[in-house]
Amino acid sequence: MAMTEDGSLFLGASRKADGSFNKAEFLALKFANRHGLVTGATGTGKTVTLQVLAEGFSAAGVPVFCADIKGDLSGIGARGEPRDFLLKRAEEVGLEPYAMTEFPVIFWDLFGEKGHRVRTTVAEMGPLLLARLLDATEAQEGVLNIAFKIADEGGLALLDLKDLQALLTYMAEQAGALSAEYGLISKASVGSLQRALLLLERQGAEHFFGEPALAISDIMRIDADGRGTISVLAADRLMMNPRLYATFLLWLLSELFEELPEVGDLDKPKLVFFFDEAHLLFKDAPKILIERVEQVVRLIRSKGVGVYFVTQNPLDVPESVLAQLGNRVQHALRAYSPREQKAVKTAAETFRPNPDFSTQEAITALGTGEALVSTLSGKGAPSMVERTLIRPPSARVGPLSDAERQSHLTTGPLSGVYDETVDRESAYEILARRAGKAVAPQQAPASQQTPESDSAASRWKLPGFGHEDEAPAREESRAPARSRQRETVVEAAMKSAARSLASQVANQLGRALVRGILGSLKR
Repeated sequence: MAMTEDGSLFLGASRKADGSFNKAEFLALKFANRHGLVTGATGTGKTVTLQVLAEGFSAAGVPVFCADIKGDLSGIGARGEPRDFLLKRAEEVGLEPYAMTEFPVIFWDLFGEKGHRVRTTVAEMGPLLLARLLDATEAQEGVLNIAFKIADEGGLALLDLKDLQALLTYMAEQAGALSAEYGLISKASVGSLQRALLLLERQGAEHFFGEPALAISDIMRIDADGRGTISVLAADRLMMNPRLYATFLLWLLSELFEELPEVGDLDKPKLVFFFDEAHLLFKDAPKILIERVEQVVRLIRSKGVGVYFVTQNPLDVPESVLAQLGNRVQHALRAYSPREQKAVKTAAETFRPNPDFSTQEAITALGTGEALVSTLSGKGAPSMVERTLIRPPSARVGPLSDAERQSHLTTGPLSGVYDETVDRESAYEILARRAGKAVAPQQAPASQQTPESDSAASRWKLPGFGHEDEAPAREESRAPARSRQRETVVEAAMKSAARSLASQVANQLGRALVRGILGSLKR
């Protein structure tokens, strides 16, 4: 039995009544975009199953994105070693020929240590996901929504954290004037957000925001042999900040949803996305966020993307999301505590029963490398659950050495593309320059100052926040000065807008859809 056959991935062999394994179990590629779930207790084989699935998809020409929590998955980029236990497993499940090989892999790392740097801009993240990352209250989330609107209307590119800090400083100084137009802007809320941003920086999140931003096309590559590239995100350090990890993967999922066109049902997916440690996505998440995750998971299927959640306990995934996952691989669960017993019962009830054995009893009796498997088949109906021995991987089981990883980074197709930070003019620079230009008028003698020179709005001079709406009762002698002042503001705004026109048009128009789904949500 080959790794892929007739539009299907070979997963392993199911057990007969006499205890032998002889019936091949497959995952149909045409149903792989119906999503899936891999669960099981620690040490039961979830990571190896993830590697087996990634290898199968790659061999079938499907790109894969997955997170490497412990570093073990990096071995997928090196040829496997014919160890005795692997050869024995291959013989048991009928994997012939069992060829050792490596797979095309690209390593990524938010911190740039074990892979190419992964970045996005603050604007692309959007206010809802940023609020989730900052653990913001409802009032603070409202302030973030206002900040994004001011940035859009004022032509201020929000690229990194210092851009957002500068804009929040402006909003605090102009809280009274801006509250009249956008709603209450509490200085206390602004201060809390600024403190949260500082904490985020100390945790290393500043590495994530900036340019060049990740291009979705770079995680959807096909190599010269027609194999899908496996993108492996180094997540061992990232897991020290689980909220950043979960928010990043949710952002990436939303980017895929936004950028990819509708394609309907295909013979095979355009990309398969593995969300390891999936419970971190839903832990303490507000109801509205879970609803949006459910919506994206449901709709992204038509974009040709399959999403596979990997977690220890099926109870970690909300029922509304669980209902969207058609392909199931359940490794052994323990049933010592009442919650664990409930998890076993819940997992058993999600499978189509097999009259040959008790699903609930089998879950607690599975050995390492065994799993209960049910996939979509025929017209999309779930197959009867089978007790399956998972096939062995063809690539290395275990991590790459530092030298091997570095070799991939320096010789790979993205060498040098994401490794240098680009810091173009954005909100921070624009606001700092405008504040600096206003110093001279403020230092003029009191007899030469106008009421305008005392206001923070006059110092910052953001587009759209001038004094065009002031009462016309001002003396005529001031009109020429105000006119010249407005011309200077417009000229400055046009210059800054010209420098970032292309990205602003793309961001403002392209982000409109995803903000409607995962972004600017009104309470």
